[in-house]
Amino acid sequence: MTVSRLLSLPLLALAPLMLAACDDTATADGIGVASGEPLPAVPAPAGASWTDTVTVTPDGGYMIGNPDAPIKLVEYASHTCGACAAFATTGKEPLKNEYVASGVVSFEQREAFLNPYDVVIAGLAQCGAKEQMQPLSDEVWQNLDSVFTGLQGNPQAVQAAAQLPLDQRFVAIGEATGLLEFFAARGLSADQGRACLADTAKIEALVKTTEANSERDQITGTPTFFLNGEKVNGTSWDVVETALQRAGAR
Repeated sequence: MTVSRLLSLPLLALAPLMLAACDDTATADGIGVASGEPLPAVPAPAGASWTDTVTVTPDGGYMIGNPDAPIKLVEYASHTCGACAAFATTGKEPLKNEYVASGVVSFEQREAFLNPYDVVIAGLAQCGAKEQMQPLSDEVWQNLDSVFTGLQGNPQAVQAAAQLPLDQRFVAIGEATGLLEFFAARGLSADQGRACLADTAKIEALVKTTEANSERDQITGTPTFFLNGEKVNGTSWDVVETALQRAGAR
C-alpha cells in the first residue's frame, strides 16, 4: 500500500476491518532456523533490566532487550490484526520474562499497515516515551473487541474526517473512533495525542518507513516473524518459542 493511498482515506476509512488479511497460520514444521547449543545468559548492566531496555532501531522498530543479543526476534504486526492480538496475549509475557530477560534474545516490533486505522493507532502508540510503545500496543491488542467497536461505531464522522486536510484528518479520526480517549485512559493525554496526529511530517515518515520495510522484507500478512534474519514459518507463540529454542535460547 502506497503512502498516498494510506494518507487519502475516503473509501478505506469505511471499509470493514478484514481480519482475514491477518496471517494466522501456525505450523510447527519448516521453521527455517538452525538448531543451536544453549547460549549463556548475558547479565544486564548494574541497576538495569533487559526487559526495561528499549531501543528505537534504524528500521523504526521498537526493540526491548539487550541490543547486542545473539538471538534477534522481529515481529511485523498490525494493531487491527486478530492473530497479532493472539500472539500479544499468549506470547508476550513468556517472551519477555523467559527469554528477553536473559539477555540472549531481543524482541523488535515493527509496524505493518493493513488499513488507515493502523496509521492512527501507531501514531498514538509511538507518541509518548519509547518505553511506552510496546505496552500501549499490547493494550490495544488485549482490548481489541472494544477498539473495533469504536472504529466501526461512527462511520459518518470517519467519512467526514477523511475529507479534511492531513493535519486535521488523523486527529478527527482519533476523536471519531474513540482512539484518543482510549489512549488517554492509558496515560497518553488527549492533547499529546492530537499533537502527534497533527504532525503531518511525522505521520508521512512513519508510513514511508513502514512501506519500505514491508516491501524489502516481502511482508504479505501479519504477524510475520524473523529470527536472525530468517522468516519463521508460523505465527503462534508455540511456533515462535520452538524457533527461539532451536536457535539456542533456553
